[in-house]
Amino acid sequence: MQINEMSPAALAYLGDSVLELMTRTMLVKSGVADAGKLNKLALDYVKATAQCDAFDRMSEHLTDDEMYWFKRGRNHSTSSAPKSASTGQYRKATGLEVLFAYLYLEGKRERMEELFEIGFKKE
Repeated sequence: MQINEMSPAALAYLGDSVLELMTRTMLVKSGVADAGKLNKLALDYVKATAQCDAFDRMSEHLTDDEMYWFKRGRNHSTSSAPKSASTGQYRKATGLEVLFAYLYLEGKRERMEELFEIGFKKE
């Protein structure tokens, strides 16, 4: 199946896992060893509001193609948003997940890491 044939919902599902793996990898590499602490720290990266903020930081760095995939996910209709995020934030987070699924499926690991660093770097 070609990536263009995949539904935005399926791509967001995959992108969620990609972002989760990137987050967990970064946190483990930071030297944190306690699983409970790792889980708490990971929430600062994987919740919809954090993904929305990350997109805002990286948006000006996206290519036209990357923006297309983000918009494909953001514009996908959804039935609900989590209580911790507005509908707009949730849609933006879904767009980010679709973008990262696209990059993953296209084998663009360096670009994934570059955008992750831009979007999720902590001051």
